[in-house]
Amino acid sequence: MAGFLSGSPLLRGQIDPFRDHPRVPKLDELMTALEFEPVFHAKLPRQVYDYTAYGTDGEFTLRRNRQAFDWVDLVPGMAAGKPATALELFGTPMAYPILISPTAAHVALHPEGEAATRQGATAAANTPMIVSNVASLPIEKIGAAATGPFWFQLYPKEDAALNRETLERAQAAGCKAVVVTIDQQAAVFEREAHDRHLLPQTTRRSSREPAPRTPYRIKEFRLFYDWKLFAEIRKLVKVPIIAKGVLTAEDARLCLEHGLDGVYVSNHGGRSLDYAPSTLEVLAEIVDAVGGKTPVLFDSGIRRGTDILKALALGASAVCLGRIPRWGLGAYGPAGVQRILEIMQAELVQAMAATGRTSLGSIDRTLVRTDFP
Repeated sequence: MAGFLSGSPLLRGQIDPFRDHPRVPKLDELMTALEFEPVFHAKLPRQVYDYTAYGTDGEFTLRRNRQAFDWVDLVPGMAAGKPATALELFGTPMAYPILISPTAAHVALHPEGEAATRQGATAAANTPMIVSNVASLPIEKIGAAATGPFWFQLYPKEDAALNRETLERAQAAGCKAVVVTIDQQAAVFEREAHDRHLLPQTTRRSSREPAPRTPYRIKEFRLFYDWKLFAEIRKLVKVPIIAKGVLTAEDARLCLEHGLDGVYVSNHGGRSLDYAPSTLEVLAEIVDAVGGKTPVLFDSGIRRGTDILKALALGASAVCLGRIPRWGLGAYGPAGVQRILEIMQAELVQAMAATGRTSLGSIDRTLVRTDFP
């Protein structure tokens, strides 16, 4: 009878048409960062996955971030030795030009939240982690979770006293640099709006919370941003300050004029302004505007080591990874973060060898051919 039932075509309705089997693979079976996403999707609730996956509005910029890497070709070359990838950035020694971008709410992905992410990052050659201002754990707990270096990302508040308290705590916990986000002033996430019915009652907007006065109910809590903020923040910070969210040469020059220590090219992973350009398209013009006066960081859309190499060739000093460490954390915990970073590190070395570049200093624009629209 069991044999008869197992051969029934009616059981085909229970087979997942998108996977050849439902087994979750072992960690060491995964060979690329992209293989982590389906495991992440399978193991976490829909709204948690969507929070990591979505972009602003219709998600045009989210898609363009990935598409832009297809418009850049790498030029092969003969290797002349093992590639060297170590560098120092804002006083932080790094084995690879790779950091973890600031992202929020890691406790939704793993019970130990950002502490687990930092443990995985430290295990992967002391990869620096930029801890989000809206992390789900206190900065003191995240700072004590591992020995690897970490930076801190700030969403400035209108109340200077709140900025002071936040920055003092971050520096006391051991952060080596402060990244100030200057985009994300007003954004609408349509996929999140459609997921409202999936959220627990405790996480929905309180009926007592006043509705925004702006059209389309856009929150107003970051519409006060201006360059005067950096003068105030500078007084509170004893470590380097980097502006995150730069997408134009003009803003990059303003960063220099206002004495910032670094420029971070980012469109918030497609979560700031929809129909903004991809970060890869504008990277070279921002690097030219900076003229070597400050390091330039880069994020948004990176999925492979060849993506990292393309960004470095167009002038980035280092790159930051946002979504893919979250995939690793949600799928396999700290070991998943470590594994996914080690994959990206290995892929970068392989790409450098295949293009004949044996040091970070030898990576330049002759390594790529671009065909941006």
